[in-house]
Amino acid sequence: MYCDLHTHSLFSDGTYTPAQLVAEAERLGLSAIALTDHNTIAGLPNFLTAGQGSKVETVPGCEFSTDYNGVELHILGLFIGRDHYETVTALLEEGQRDKQRSNRELVEALNQAGYELDYDAISQRCNGQFNRAHVAATLVEKGYFDTMQACFRGPLSAEHGFYRQPKRIDSYECIRFIKSLGAVAVLAHPYLNLSEDALRAFLPEAMATGLDGMEVFYSKYSEETTRIALQVADDFGLQYSGGSDFHGANKPDIALGMGKGTLKVPAQWLDALKMRIN
Repeated sequence: MYCDLHTHSLFSDGTYTPAQLVAEAERLGLSAIALTDHNTIAGLPNFLTAGQGSKVETVPGCEFSTDYNGVELHILGLFIGRDHYETVTALLEEGQRDKQRSNRELVEALNQAGYELDYDAISQRCNGQFNRAHVAATLVEKGYFDTMQACFRGPLSAEHGFYRQPKRIDSYECIRFIKSLGAVAVLAHPYLNLSEDALRAFLPEAMATGLDGMEVFYSKYSEETTRIALQVADDFGLQYSGGSDFHGANKPDIALGMGKGTLKVPAQWLDALKMRIN
């Protein structure tokens, strides 16, 4: 039995509804799926409702964008209880407001550069959970670029000066916050952002603040990166985790539960993570 502990719905930058994610997971025979939208838990009620009566275990989560010495790191909070939704939303609200300002600045800058975009139209299409992926999708639809990846290499990259990174919570503070909820803290895809040395420098304090696990199986990892990630997790006593980072049509090369075709996250890993719930 396999699971997928890192997915996104249209409540952030995915294209599936929470119910569609659950239905697809059941069709694929997955034992469990976690919804971990970026910096929002707005989709969790629908997600958990869809899981009622399903053969698929639904794990309520969130992917927090955090800052570690100027580097963006993503921390997954898994098993977030309903009684903590208000607390999580309150924490995220300030960041969401700054993100909205950043999004408006981005669209205005792109308009001035000759790209015809409508902020309100884009926002309405994504339940208000606006981010650069939605801008990229619109740029592709309008024919400015062939792929979303080309958008991120081009005007949506920070180097081009159109995009301002919104403020992020400190990585260690985020881990403490997740643990204060009685939830499980997992470092997502660390090798997308950190070198081996930087990761090993980050982990001692992360462990001291309560980090429970680390993604060692991930869609974009090579066999060598996976091997190294497993070794680091073992060295620091971290539980294994893994997920596809499924976004639906926004990342068409990534399949739910299977990543690029070979991803298989054992269901036993989820059972081990449950043991870390406070």
